[in-house]
Amino acid sequence: MKKPDFPEDEQARLETLQLLNILDTQPEERFDRLTRMAKKMFNLPMAVVSLVDKDRIWFKSCVGLPVSEAQRDISFCGHAILGTEVFIIPNTLEDERFANNPWVTEDPKVRFYAGCPLKAVNGSNIGSLCLIDTIPRKFEKDDIQALIDLAAMVEGELSALQMATMDKLTNISNRRGFMILAEQVLYGSLRHETATTLIFFDLDKFKTINDTYGHAAGDNALILFTDILKSTCRDSDVFARLGGDEFAVLLTNTTTLIAKEFIQRFKDSLEQVNSTESSEYNITFSHGIVMFDPEKHASIEELLEDGDALMYQEKHN
Repeated sequence: MKKPDFPEDEQARLETLQLLNILDTQPEERFDRLTRMAKKMFNLPMAVVSLVDKDRIWFKSCVGLPVSEAQRDISFCGHAILGTEVFIIPNTLEDERFANNPWVTEDPKVRFYAGCPLKAVNGSNIGSLCLIDTIPRKFEKDDIQALIDLAAMVEGELSALQMATMDKLTNISNRRGFMILAEQVLYGSLRHETATTLIFFDLDKFKTINDTYGHAAGDNALILFTDILKSTCRDSDVFARLGGDEFAVLLTNTTTLIAKEFIQRFKDSLEQVNSTESSEYNITFSHGIVMFDPEKHASIEELLEDGDALMYQEKHN
């Protein structure tokens, strides 16, 4: 048996999955309708909408299987998300990667598998629409296209969920998305007893940019600020546009001292852009740095409030 590899964008992929806030939720007709259609269309016993979590495969919708999740390292879906094409195993007993897989040798005795990767809005493969049979079978070109078409409908439903947590202008998390991800980070910080630090940003004189040069210039300033912020952050950091000209970054495994070094790198990058851009204005910001203290911050909201207060203090000074 061959364990599935990890995608190159694994960290971003998992973050995208968390943003959907869909794992371990109740069944929904909009997904169940599609797995029923798949089961009937292809005349097979099992159809699944699977989502690939860190260590497991969780089934958002499942027809014909009595379980709601499986181990990722023995999964077929873990292999399916590694590519862009439909992943097909006509006969598992003739494939050395799966012949001795527990799902093949034991119930449900999988003999045929076809999985179409499910792409999120940002391009990450977060799961698959799977077809499973207990007998080997061929999968023709028309079958592949039909599965792709059904998977596109599943992606449409997932996109609607994702867009609710994304900022449309900058294509990063909005406030709702930040709260979802930040809760996960703070939980991990408490569990592993690591330092986590928040930086609260507010662009300086943003209203003046809008009033003087127009809203298109204001939008451009926000996008430019976001691009530099993204390039300065690590994969494990969480960043978002909270609204208007306010941004936040949650730095994992980071003390206040290291956060100050982050700010200096960010300022250097922003000043370099300001000096090379042909814009009539410079982008500057005020910020507040606050380290997460579980005795002071019962929630991410309280951490944000402290960061906001420190930012306004700097802006006033």
